[in-house]
Parts: sequence; structure tokens; C-alpha cells
Amino acid sequence: MIFCFNAGELFQIAIEMKENAVTFYEKARDTVQDPEVAKLFSELAKEEEDHKRKLRDMRAKFPPEVATPNVKDTDNELDSYLKAMADDHVFRSCDSLNRQLGMLKTVGDALRLAMRFEKDSLAFFFGLQDATCEGKDRDLLNMLMKEDHRHIQQLSLQLRKSGFCTL
Repeated sequence: MIFCFNAGELFQIAIEMKENAVTFYEKARDTVQDPEVAKLFSELAKEEEDHKRKLRDMRAKFPPEVATPNVKDTDNELDSYLKAMADDHVFRSCDSLNRQLGMLKTVGDALRLAMRFEKDSLAFFFGLQDATCEGKDRDLLNMLMKEDHRHIQQLSLQLRKSGFCTL
């Protein structure tokens, strides 16, 4: 294990990812013409916003020792590492997101992009598992992974209902 992320660090990453997800689903909702898919995207945006709020509330209650980094990082290498991991797996800028949304041609494309977004988030959290301390920190990671997995299931079901192949 290179780093042992603590709950404070995990919560900050998760909050940023949830902010990205809210933006993604709101913009994707406004892009699609299918009312059922737009409704699903709207619901997912609300869920992501709710999860972001819960994460912030939970983080605010952390005792100082849980929010204090586990390693001395005078060169901000840990922060750079976390940002690099997030950049590889999730939309980090509106330009990137707008470019992706601008290339959508069908509702199926929008649903597949949403699935990719959720899968990338799931992969990001999965990648943090080995670098995360056991206990509550690992439990948080598992909770976030289950949430992303449920979103993938919902999107996959909508793809099938809309007559699009899930591949």
C-alpha cells in the first residue's frame, strides 16, 4: 500500500465526484429528447445531489484525527495522486463534459455515456480499495460502489427498455 487514505480524503474525492455526476446528469437530461430517459437522468441527478449533501454532512462531523491526513505530504504528492486518479476516471471539466455531450446522436448514446460515467466512478473507487484503511473508511468506499452499481443497473434496464443494445 502506497497511501492509506483516510475518511476525510475519501469524502472529499467522493463529494467532487458527486458534483461531477450532478452536472453530468443535468446536462444529459437537457440533451435527450426521450421524456422517460430525461426523467431517469433527473432522478439520478437528484440522488447524486442527495448523496453529496449526506457526504458533506457526515464529513462535517468527523473528529480531527479522522480528517487529518495519515501521511506527511509536504510536497502535496497525495493531492496530486488523487487528482490524477480522478482525472483518469471521471469528467473533471465542463469542456470535457460538453464535448462528450455534443457528440451524442441518440438516446442510446446518452444512456451509454451515463453508464460509462458510472462505470468509471466505480472503477475509481475500486482502485482506491487497496489504498484504503480497513474499517469505516473501507465501509464508505463499499457504500459508494454499491450506489454506482445500482445506477449502472438502472441505466442498463433503461437501455433495454428503449430498444438499445447494452454493449
